[in-house]
Order: sequence, then structure tokens, then C-alpha cells
Amino acid sequence: MDKVTEELKKGLKLLKQEWQEDLAQYKKKFLNTSLADKKKEGITWHPIQVKKAKIGMGERLLVEIEKLDQSQNSAFQSGKSVAFFSTQDGYASSENRVNGVINQVKKDTMIVTLQADELPEWMDSSRLGVDLLFDEASYREMEFALKRVIEADNLRLKELKETLLGSRTPIFSENTRSESEGLNFSQNQACLKIANAKDVAIIHGPPGTGKTTTLIKAISEATEKGLSVLVCAPSNAAVDLLVEKLTDSGISTLRLGHPARVEEKILNQTLDAKTAFHESYRDLKKLRKEIDQYLKLAKQYKRNFGPEERRQRKLLFDEVGRIREAAKHLEEYISFDIFQKTQVFACTLVGASSYHLKGMAFDVVFIDEAAQGLEAATWIPILKAKKVVFAGDHLQLPPTIKSFEAAKEGLAITLMEKVIQRKPQVAELLQVQYRMKAEIMGISNEYFYGGKLKAAKNPDLHVFENEAVLEWIDTAGAGYSDRQEEESLSTFNPEEASFTCKYLNELIKRIGISKFKENGWTIGLIAPYSAQVRYLRTLIFETYDYPNLKAFADLITIDTVDGFQGQERDLMIISLTRSNERGEIGFLADERRMNVAITRSKRKLVLIGDSSTLAINPFFDSLLGYFEEKGGYRSVWEFIDV
Repeated sequence: MDKVTEELKKGLKLLKQEWQEDLAQYKKKFLNTSLADKKKEGITWHPIQVKKAKIGMGERLLVEIEKLDQSQNSAFQSGKSVAFFSTQDGYASSENRVNGVINQVKKDTMIVTLQADELPEWMDSSRLGVDLLFDEASYREMEFALKRVIEADNLRLKELKETLLGSRTPIFSENTRSESEGLNFSQNQACLKIANAKDVAIIHGPPGTGKTTTLIKAISEATEKGLSVLVCAPSNAAVDLLVEKLTDSGISTLRLGHPARVEEKILNQTLDAKTAFHESYRDLKKLRKEIDQYLKLAKQYKRNFGPEERRQRKLLFDEVGRIREAAKHLEEYISFDIFQKTQVFACTLVGASSYHLKGMAFDVVFIDEAAQGLEAATWIPILKAKKVVFAGDHLQLPPTIKSFEAAKEGLAITLMEKVIQRKPQVAELLQVQYRMKAEIMGISNEYFYGGKLKAAKNPDLHVFENEAVLEWIDTAGAGYSDRQEEESLSTFNPEEASFTCKYLNELIKRIGISKFKENGWTIGLIAPYSAQVRYLRTLIFETYDYPNLKAFADLITIDTVDGFQGQERDLMIISLTRSNERGEIGFLADERRMNVAITRSKRKLVLIGDSSTLAINPFFDSLLGYFEEKGGYRSVWEFIDV
């Protein structure tokens, strides 16, 4: 067995391990668990009520539900699959369950697209509930893709497999390209590399270097040459961002995927919407109406009818069959017409397995945020590719892995990371960052990017007058201590959270409340642990301890590091949370995660944490040294009156 095949088979084994672990964790939370415990875990809402139901895009049934027990936790997220159930007598069986996909989740309400034509009667019950479902379909598609790559039964797939993972050398042409005035030198070089690549190219886009701008330009140039293009990313949010940018650039883009998983502002780019806007849609709707009418007539005949009634019913069903066939052909024609007019197709990595793309091949497949996608998922669109372009940053967040053992054995290493290590000649580093002041960029630049990044001139304008750009407020010796949340086992530090709120309150007053409001300056609070995030949110949004902060609710975002990936804020405060005598810092030791955290800020970056706990780690020791060098080190004791 050759090395590449051996490596892929190992990847398949690790994927199955991850699948089993993910399923086991789900079962632990869900199966053989009481309704009360499931509610506690946040994977079930019960009781709930249907607030309203309406027909949405693509004539799909939308329901808005509200949980009646507002103290319940929630693990529900947009895009996830759910199932409605009833605890009412006579309706508790699995037959009386209706599945759907979440469009939107707020604190106490949820909008779901139902997989049903009408609302079942039992959903009017006051004993209604909704469960979060486990998604095995993604794992099946990833498994299938890896098996296809291992077999590599067509020549181009075999070549790409050997180019990306094996000994085959990537091929580049020597064509020239007119530089775009809207791009800097490294961005133009990246577009040139993409244009000349015959097999693979990589845009390595560190924070704030204009990766998306460069990617959109490269896609635009590919469409101008008449090339067929597929654009993918691991998450729906990343795909939606690209579709928005492509549409704004005048590129006809079709967003594939369930409309419930698509952001509202780009719904018009979905197949459902484009079908509804098509000139032949009225005829299709008419045919569907006729089908409903004939079915209603046929259902009027009871079982004890005579020969004539039986003949009439058969004629009605025959007519339904004929009209259905006509509707099917018309729907296929509409889809074909839409596809013919589409320049770029867009979907998630797993979404590339859609039946809509069956049998299709693309001149170029662009994969954004490629450093966050599992290798197995990344192969799904590559199966349809003549050439592949990766874009992302393997020095930021890796994929989320449930199985510790699988991650340790290499599942967390992405295909982009493997290619950039083995074939560095295919990668182009974007070198000019536009987001943050040079002082904020400095530590990340030196520690992760070998000092190759440069700050553009415009970040010099990103300044709070009379404010230090960097501050590390050291809580060592203050008696702040981290602890675990009983239910989730997530870590939080209530004393540090309270200090963070007091500090932010005073900082806003110092800079000027009116200035924040007038300029729309945004504030981000990052905590590495979900329990600390919840604690901060409660303090700011649900108590009256910090009225100034509560009034800033529209400008303040509080989230984990993962929640801030790809985002930026004018002011960023990081509550590092860990403070203990044991020197334990858990996954704060993940340097890539911290790289994301410290590169979200434009104007001012504040870290709040215990140096005696954190500086044991080499990265945090370097980080603390950098803040001291820049005059940004302060002790919490300086704020004793805050």
C-alpha cells in the first residue's frame, strides 16, 4: 500500500472514531435521559407553544415557537435539525413527530422550517416540545468522499490526490496578469498564483489582510475567463458572506442548501427564491394547485364504493400522475434554466454532495476558511474539481474535534495545512493588514507570522485619544479564582468577571459615552469559556449593576473565541478566566485560539488575567513580556477604587 493511500485510510479510521464519539456524547445527553435532564442540558425545549405559522420561501412551512419555561438552558443553533413531539395522551408515539430545520434562535423563541405541508393538529397542544437531533448525514458524506479518494477511479482525481498529498509536483503556467489597482502587491501576487495554477493554489490570509477581497477578485477573474466555479466553506455563515460579496460584485451566484440555513439577506440567491421568481413559476404553481384539487376529489370516495366510483377514482389518480409528471418536467426545466444563467455555485463543504450538483464538474473549486474544515469534508467538493484553491489561515482556529484521541492522532490537521507544509510553493502569504494598529498586530506578527506582516497606513487612524493601545491588567494576588460550573463543567471566574465589567464601565466613561454612541464604536468581550461568557452576559444584560453597559447593549458583543472568528471590534477586552495555584490553563494553551482572540481589535486591546497562573505557559510569557515592553502592563491594585 502506498503512503498516500495509507494516510487516507488512517484518516477514514479517525473519522469513524470521531463519528462514534460525537454520537456517544449525543446519546449520553439524549437517550435514556429524562425529559427534565434533557431540558437541563438544553437539548429539549418543553413546554412550548406555536406563536404563528406561515408559508415562507419556496412554499415551505415556517413556525415560530416560544418556550414557556424561560429558565431552561438552550443548545439550539440556526441550521440544526430538530423534531417536534407531544407528551399529550395518544400522541406520544414516534409517528407523531415532525422534523424541521432551525432558521433562527433567540433567547426564548425559535423559527423553524417544517418538513411538512401543514401543521399537525397535535402541535396546537400545550404539551408540545422540541428536541435537538443528531446529524449523521454529514459523517456519511465525509466517509463516502474519503472512500472515493482512496479508490481514485478517474485520472484527474488521482492526479489531485498525488499533488495534494503525494509526490506529484504542482504545475504552474508562466502567464502574466494585469495588476488590479484595488489590490496591494501581495494580493495581486496571490491572484496571479491562482490564475497560473493548474492544480492547486493557497491564499494564506492572516487577520485583517483582505483575504475575502482577494478571493472575490480571483473568483471574478475566473468567471471573466468563462470558467465554471464552485465556492465552498465549512460553515453556512462563511458561505453566506462570500455569496453576499459576490452578488455585490455583480456575479450571478446560486446559493445551494436548505433556505433555513441561509441568512435572510441572501435568500434571494437560493434555488427556492430563483425558482419563485422564474417566468415559468406561475405555470408550475398552477399545476401544483390542480394536483391538490384532483386529490381532494379522489379522497371524497370512500372504501365501500361501487365499480363506477372505483373507475372515477382511478381516472382522478391517473390525472394526478399525469399532472405530477408535467410539473416534474417543468421544475427540471426551471432548474436547468437557472443553472445555465449561474456563474458561481456556492454551498458548504458537505453541501457539495447535493443532488443538484450530481454529475457536475468545475474548472475551479474555491474553498474558503479551509483551515477550519475536516480533511474528509474538504475532499467532497474536490471530487468535482479540475483545480482547487484553498483560502484561510492555518495559524488560527482549527476544526472542532469531539474525540480527544482522534485529534491527538491527527484528525485536527486539515488538508490545507498538509498542503502548505508539503508544497509551500503553492502558497502566497498576504502581508499587509488593514484592521489593527501596529502595536496590536506586533505579538501575533512576531510569534506566528515570522515578522512578515506590515500594518497599512489606515490603522494609524484607529485610535482612542489619550488611551493606551495595549493593556494587560494583572489580577495576580487579588484572590480571584476560577471554578467549574456544576452543570456544564465549564470554567468561570466571578471576581474577574465583575472587575471586567467595572473596568469597561469606567473606560467607556473615560473615553466618552457620547463619543461611543456618535461614532458607533463597537465593543467585544471575549472569554475562552462558555460559563464565563454566560456570567458576563448576565452581569451586563440581566442585572442593573452596570446601567451604562446595559444602555450599550447594541454595541457590546460577548462571546467565546470561536464566536469572534472572522470578526473585528474597535475595543476588545479578553477575560482570560484561569487563576489557580496549580498553574492549570486548560485549552488556553491552544496558541492558535489565542491568535484569533488578540487579533480582533482595531483600536485598543485589553487582557485581564492572572500572570502567576498564565505566564507558566511560553506563549503567555511572551505575550506578557510584549505588553511590558510596550508599557501596557498594569496591576489590578491600580484600580482598587474602580
